[in-house]
Amino acid sequence: MSSPTPDALLGPADIRELAAALGVRPTKQRGQNFVIDANTVRRIVRTAEVRPDDVVVEVGPGLGSLTLALLEVADRVTAVEIDDVLAGALPATVAARMPERADRFALVHSDAMHVGELPGPAPTALVANLPYNVAVPVLLHMLDTFPSIERTLVMVQAEVADRLAAGPGNKVYGVPSVKANWYAEVKRAGAIGRNVFWPAPNVDSGLVSLVRRAEPIRTTASKREVFAVVDAAFAQRRKTLRAALAGWAGSAAAAEAALVAAGVSPRARGESLTVEEFARIAEHKGAVAGHEGAVAGHEGAGREESGE
Repeated sequence: MSSPTPDALLGPADIRELAAALGVRPTKQRGQNFVIDANTVRRIVRTAEVRPDDVVVEVGPGLGSLTLALLEVADRVTAVEIDDVLAGALPATVAARMPERADRFALVHSDAMHVGELPGPAPTALVANLPYNVAVPVLLHMLDTFPSIERTLVMVQAEVADRLAAGPGNKVYGVPSVKANWYAEVKRAGAIGRNVFWPAPNVDSGLVSLVRRAEPIRTTASKREVFAVVDAAFAQRRKTLRAALAGWAGSAAAAEAALVAAGVSPRARGESLTVEEFARIAEHKGAVAGHEGAVAGHEGAGREESGE
């Protein structure tokens, strides 16, 4: 396999020239901030530990800065782009700057939240610069839809990075932290300065590494059931779990019964629990003894099935 030319990656002048030719003006609506520094995209690829046999999926490739850096290393790259103009231009950019790898690139013109399948071999890695306004739902959707993704590295707003990587007891630990941990071991993997973007954002960015769990969380509860508990616990995060889960369980008494059965203090708060503890609570829904508790559990399950 021939190597790409040294100047194949996009620099600041290349990005502005491409954008001008396409009439592209980055929009806040889609959280578009294009990376203009070749060293940064190569650093992202290194941090993601992309290997020559990897099939990488990239979400939101924009003008192609990270795409080209991924193609330098990976076996194949599939980019998912929602923007009509950017999606139309990217294959030509790849062909012009890295012709020897063009047959290893595929484009899916779609909203990543609606992607259910990808062309070619199953992806082994996800590497992306995700817009802050959709970062968490897109990340969770991709991890859920493509279980073949073993390693993920995403660049997101620093605040989002902190939330994703937070552990129990951390003040920013919440729904994104727990749901990401359902799929993977999550950690912060570095910071990215504002000056490598065009336009420069008003926030700092961070890298988050997610390595899929070798073994799924051991539980008899479904992901939907576990996530329903997580959502309920953090919807009123200042309340004790006995109170916060009352709606989910059918009553405060039913919530307490489920918590006690799961070995969790009813006086605890969601921010102190691991994903495994949330799973145990989901398993014990309807644990309250007696007919009233059974009815409450049944009604709560109905709401859960229609709620997510």
